[in-house]
Amino acid sequence: MGEYDAELGTAVERAQRGDEDAFATAYRLVQPGLLGYLRGLVGDEAEDVAGEAWLEIARDIGRFRGDGAGFRGWTATIARHRALDHLRRQRRRPQISVIEADVLEVPDVKDTESAVLETFSTRQALDLIGGLPRDQAEAVLLRVVVGLDGVSAARVLGKRPGAVRSAAHRGLKRLAGRAMSRREG
Repeated sequence: MGEYDAELGTAVERAQRGDEDAFATAYRLVQPGLLGYLRGLVGDEAEDVAGEAWLEIARDIGRFRGDGAGFRGWTATIARHRALDHLRRQRRRPQISVIEADVLEVPDVKDTESAVLETFSTRQALDLIGGLPRDQAEAVLLRVVVGLDGVSAARVLGKRPGAVRSAAHRGLKRLAGRAMSRREG
């Protein structure tokens, strides 16, 4: 994500100085992944929650310190807090239903991820991830949809990187198994 993160970092720096076009660029670069992550947490209400998150991001962008990758992590943390607030208001548990996974340092992850992604449409993938335990689904979402590294994903979730890596690996294995079952069926 090097070039993407460099462009995002530049846009964030300019947005912090009041450049509205740069903020729009940062939004354009971050919003698709953030929305995918939120869909996994709150389902069809993701756009409303994303709107709440972006209001907070816009208000507090001057306080952010870091690069493009750090900004993605910071925005994911804000979005997660808004999603959990939303769920508390709704008095229900998160409904994880999101998109496929890759994990840090897992052998053959890209091959497995490709097999899963080739087999299912985005909607099917969201439905499949909905069947994963919450910790696995969130780890997969943060790594693949938002594009965070393991340390950043762990920071968002308030867990150790090893725990996030393990949860994402277990989720990936489940998804790959389901993908192979569908191909054979």
